[in-house]
Amino acid sequence: MISPFTVLAKDTHSKARTGRLYTQHGVIQTPVFMPVATQACVKALTDEDLRNAGAECLLSNTYHLYLRPTTKLLQQMGGLHKFMHWDGSILTDSGGFQVYSLPKFRKIKEEGVTFQSHHDGSKHLFTPENVIQFESEIGSDIWTMLDVCIHAKDPSKHDAREALNLTKRWAERAAKAYQQTVAQQLITPKEDGSFQVKNSLLFGIIQGAIFPDLRKEAALHMASLPTHGYCIGGLSLGETLEQMNVSVSAVTENLPEGKPRYFMGLGTPVEMLNAIERGVDMFDCVWPTRVARNGLAMTGNGRINIKNAQYRSEDIPLDDQCDCFTCRHYSRAYLCHLYRAAELTSHRLLSIHNIRFLIRLMEKARASITNGTFLSFKEDTIRQYLQQ
Repeated sequence: MISPFTVLAKDTHSKARTGRLYTQHGVIQTPVFMPVATQACVKALTDEDLRNAGAECLLSNTYHLYLRPTTKLLQQMGGLHKFMHWDGSILTDSGGFQVYSLPKFRKIKEEGVTFQSHHDGSKHLFTPENVIQFESEIGSDIWTMLDVCIHAKDPSKHDAREALNLTKRWAERAAKAYQQTVAQQLITPKEDGSFQVKNSLLFGIIQGAIFPDLRKEAALHMASLPTHGYCIGGLSLGETLEQMNVSVSAVTENLPEGKPRYFMGLGTPVEMLNAIERGVDMFDCVWPTRVARNGLAMTGNGRINIKNAQYRSEDIPLDDQCDCFTCRHYSRAYLCHLYRAAELTSHRLLSIHNIRFLIRLMEKARASITNGTFLSFKEDTIRQYLQQ
């Protein structure tokens, strides 16, 4: 299957690369950080905030949208883009992780997974086939397959093997359902190396917990299926950084070069840069906006807890190298006041900054890959970020 992804540059000392992924709603420059709009909204932010921050793609969640407002309503409203007034790209998670996180309310079988809504206790069934249908009703640009996720911190290999086997069988069914739903492939290469894309793309999810042999097996199996890209799932769930890095390498070393790799649920600077070094292209995480609501801001010179007393009289921006709306207009003193006064505007302003920080980090990573300085950029960035 043709993938509308072009690798533009490769780092000579690592597997880091830059690229462009084309969707129905535009071009995604990679490596990319995608803000999380779980329920059709990035918490505390508007579509204008996200565009001004430089976001090119958002992530929404099929599980949550299926339950509320329902995928049928989204279809009636003209799709998720129109509903949330977002004209960029949208990737939808299949909801497998959300179902995994509700162990007391779900049961996994060959057919799919039955679960109870965390809203009202009503019973529902997700299958590889109907998840593809739900994503079609949502109208997102990139669809992901239903998978079986297990905890990566201390899994048994038997459980990881069972989850992987079922994920592989579900992936084969999802690929067939996609081909039936999107009957005609409308991805046209152009002479300038770009693509015209008129249908949604399909990404498969690679599992295998922290076991390199299972990760390799999962990657090779997914590479044999007709997909446009790959998701690395089941990590950033409590395993060590070394275990994460080994698992990521086992995946990327066994995937074709010409398709994008997406690490699901990863959004801290250190971990993202380590993953880019190993050939990962796409990231998403709620972490930057979640910590913003707790008063934490990321800067090039370390992290700031804006609620701390030392910032009450600092008449300087959060980060004097940052070009975000918050840093261009407000001081640390003002942000400290807002947070201490429990004003919700502090959530918005700190979230804007953290989202822009990660998007700028990806811009700098792309530039360093292009000019052959990625590893030194990574080391310098991590050292400065961790200094406080």
